[in-house]
Amino acid sequence: MNKLKIRGVLILLVLVVGLIYAIPSFLGKTELPQGWIGPKSKLKLGLDLQGGIHLVLKVDSIKAVGSRLNSIAADLKTQMINDRIHYGKVAPSSTDKLLVELRSKDEYDALTKLVTDSYPFLTETNTDTTPEGGTAVTYQMKADEAQKIRDQAVQQALETIRNRIDQFGVSEPSIIPEGKERIILQLPGITDPERAKKLIGRTAVLEFKVVDEEHTVGSAIQGDVPQGSYIAYMKDGRQPILLKQQTVMTGDMLSDARVSIKSTYNEPYVSISFNKEGGRIFERVTSENVGKRLAILLDGKVTSAPVIREAISGGSAIIEGRFTMEEATDLAIVLRAGSLPAPVDIMEERTVGPSLGSDSIHMGIIASLVGGLLVIIFMGVYYKFSGMLANCALVCNIVLLTAVMAAFHATLTVPGIAGIVLTIGMAVDANVLVFERIREEIRLGRSPKMAMDAGYSNALSSVLDSNITTLIAGVVLFQFGTGPIKGFAVTLCVGILTSLFTALIVVKWIQEWIVTSKKIERISI
Repeated sequence: MNKLKIRGVLILLVLVVGLIYAIPSFLGKTELPQGWIGPKSKLKLGLDLQGGIHLVLKVDSIKAVGSRLNSIAADLKTQMINDRIHYGKVAPSSTDKLLVELRSKDEYDALTKLVTDSYPFLTETNTDTTPEGGTAVTYQMKADEAQKIRDQAVQQALETIRNRIDQFGVSEPSIIPEGKERIILQLPGITDPERAKKLIGRTAVLEFKVVDEEHTVGSAIQGDVPQGSYIAYMKDGRQPILLKQQTVMTGDMLSDARVSIKSTYNEPYVSISFNKEGGRIFERVTSENVGKRLAILLDGKVTSAPVIREAISGGSAIIEGRFTMEEATDLAIVLRAGSLPAPVDIMEERTVGPSLGSDSIHMGIIASLVGGLLVIIFMGVYYKFSGMLANCALVCNIVLLTAVMAAFHATLTVPGIAGIVLTIGMAVDANVLVFERIREEIRLGRSPKMAMDAGYSNALSSVLDSNITTLIAGVVLFQFGTGPIKGFAVTLCVGILTSLFTALIVVKWIQEWIVTSKKIERISI
């Protein structure tokens, strides 16, 4: 088999594979044929084509700074106990300030050294005397550290929301940061906006705390709350329960969360597993509190408070709370994706109806057909048989463009349709350059074979220059653009690559085959 036949087989193979990948997209909502064994992924439609919701979220990053101060306060208490520094109070006094009350003035120097060594980003701003004769010291977090925490909170919220949306099953969501604290979120094809909003905005802080059974809830409700304990409420918001303040474990140590079904009551629950460190801590906590109740809290509300019958090893537990299947599924998603570092508020919400998308698709198809038809007529009339070859390449180009976008799960948007229309015009541009050079060679008296070889060789640099510069612009648009601009850039870049393949390889091979096998004396061009 000579080189020409080998190239022909390879080209045919590429076109057949492209057609197989493109068929599901061309069928649209029509079901694939019975027994179809090819790929089933279709070209995904963006928010502007299939409808969905557009949200503008704001991350309350100031509360992330407050959460960091709470963590510092808890850690500082532990270190002060270890260093035998007696304190009366260690708690945030504002969003960026921490108040430490010492029982004795003599321990001021020890506290200063501890804070300087462990928390260099805290600066002492005020010192006062407490009514009991101790010392009250106020520390303020440095501005650059506070800003760093706020920036990290936004970035972490962005990643957490992306993980939740991916596990929720939304195809090709658009999640883009805007400004310092805002996130633009587009969810195409969403049929239950309220559920999606609850899933996105849920803080999902998972905590394990021991129930205080040494005191009664009734006394605590009347105001006699024992030190180190507080009143919490069950998920229904009505039943109070007295808990120890100290959190024995958090959801940061989870490795997985899955929905399971009780065989007896057919009731869903969430089974969780901890990482190695979490499993060790959970075993220790349960062994130290056998016979007591361990409360499992989600966002401050108690979902369940089972009695610890024995030490639990193996690093697994369950969360029960009379969930519906939907509630259990969403809970498992947010636990797997992690908790938000700060609350997220919905600043703006827009719902895009699918009817707008169907109109856009209809008009886009009409524009593509009209543009394609005009190009086909021009090429057929002006370049005769060679022009018809270019038209066949144009059809192959559209098939390959659809196949590539479907294979890589790209999303088609309204600007993307504009990119396809532009690609139709650009697809024959390379052929025009080549055909004009072939015409020049024929005028110089070259034979068909020599004219064709010289035409492709001499036009190659011009074709590559024009297409590569456009490709660079498309890559830049994709890299720095957002939303609609990216949709246009995707179809533009893929269209340039497929048009180069069809113009410089497919059409050239057909002309070469005709000239070589038929031994024609004149090229119809």
